[in-house]
Amino acid sequence: MVAHVLRLRLALLFGGLRGSRRELMRLVLVTIAMLVLAGAAIVGLLAVRGEALSSALIVVGGSVLLGAASLAPAMGGIEDQLDPRKFAVFGSSAGAVAWSTMLASVISIPIAILIALAVVVAGNAMAAGAPGAVAIIFTIAGVVTFLFMARTSMLLGTLWRAHRSREVTRTFVVVALILVVPVAIFLASLEWGHGVPPAFAQVADIASVTPFGAVWAVPFAVASGHPLTLWYILIAVATLVVCAYVWDVAVSAVMHTVDKPSSVRERAGMGWFSVFPRTAAGAIAARSMVYWFRDRRYVANLVVVPIAAIAASLPLLIAGVPLGVVLLLPVPIMALFFGWIPHNDVAYDSTAVWMHVVSGVRGIADRSGRLVPIIVVAVPILAIAIPLAIASYGRWAFAPALVGVSANLFLAGLGLSSISSVIAPYGVSRPGDSPFQQPQRAGSGVGSQALVLLGTIAASIPSIMLAFEALTGDIDKANTAMWVGLGLGALVFGLGLLIGAVLFDRRGMLLMEFAEAN
Repeated sequence: MVAHVLRLRLALLFGGLRGSRRELMRLVLVTIAMLVLAGAAIVGLLAVRGEALSSALIVVGGSVLLGAASLAPAMGGIEDQLDPRKFAVFGSSAGAVAWSTMLASVISIPIAILIALAVVVAGNAMAAGAPGAVAIIFTIAGVVTFLFMARTSMLLGTLWRAHRSREVTRTFVVVALILVVPVAIFLASLEWGHGVPPAFAQVADIASVTPFGAVWAVPFAVASGHPLTLWYILIAVATLVVCAYVWDVAVSAVMHTVDKPSSVRERAGMGWFSVFPRTAAGAIAARSMVYWFRDRRYVANLVVVPIAAIAASLPLLIAGVPLGVVLLLPVPIMALFFGWIPHNDVAYDSTAVWMHVVSGVRGIADRSGRLVPIIVVAVPILAIAIPLAIASYGRWAFAPALVGVSANLFLAGLGLSSISSVIAPYGVSRPGDSPFQQPQRAGSGVGSQALVLLGTIAASIPSIMLAFEALTGDIDKANTAMWVGLGLGALVFGLGLLIGAVLFDRRGMLLMEFAEAN
């Protein structure tokens, strides 16, 4: 079995050179890009061989590599030429297929490049004082862990391929931006001229105790006699064993599962409705996503938020507040307004809200489904804005405080908005009208707008005070501000969601009357 699969893998590898000119060009360009990146990594590691920076770079870089292996194949929908399901018709056992295809996957250009990198990593570990056996064993373990993670992710990507849509692809791109952009900003803002930047060293220490970084940290920990060496070894071995087990179970599952083409046809072309689960909350979330990205009234609200945040910060700059501090303020202001935006969401439905009422949708499904679009929009923006603001401020130790304040304002705002949109909706411009057109109906909603804003700020005062203390001197309060902000935000969000759900169940007829009158 193994010999047949290995011959098949070699045939597939050389067969790629006989494809169409477009496919061959794509293969060449991808290979060149991987070689350039690998060459740059090898040169960089050789340049810091024997230095303290070497271990930090290898641990962080190896963690990123394993993280990418576990996500990129599934997110990118990469086709698996050795898809285990293709071997089901030959009557081979799932175990034989799993381990034969795993062994054959070593024969590939990416793995050959990874092995070249692994040789340099092992050399750097030995130059740092690690025993040769330890450096070689755990470097090989890192490569094998990469294989298991990449193959499992690729198998999942193959299963999802039939269900992928433009919306799913856009979601994956947003997730990639959330992960990549803050990291790039963080790295670019560090001072690399004087050894290992303290912030980067902290990142390396954190990565060392994760399943992605432990295997790369072991040789350097052994060399330096680190007190957590045994813990690193246990994490690395456990990660490898779990990955092998998951791969074996996944192959067995897919080889004994029959696809249902009808379900694929049913979900094709359904846009956001194919992304979310087939539940009441999922259907409301999908409908809300469609409304938010097609109705210019919602788009206008989103565009105004960053403009308002910047405009509110400019007077402080004129008043003489340091530029770094002023650049921090737009982030919590944006978080505040993002949480405030859904406070009148029911009114934007116009008469469509009757569907939720007459179909007997539970209040919790309505309240939670409506919040999905603003979460999808706000989280990526804040995830990029926070590291940009911290990089401009120049002190990464303050980042947890900014995260805590922003999360507190955003989550508390969503919770209070879930209540406000039920008990105090007010008239807005109708669908198709200008977002800035004043509706000719009674009630301006100023009271509910102000209450949600003020209530959100009041619920965030503890985290704001702790962040202020961290900003003015006691930087140790930054972590406290983060946990307090996350805790208070989650508490207000949960209570607001539950209270809003109960009120929606009780005020369904009043909401229908409001929709009819407005």
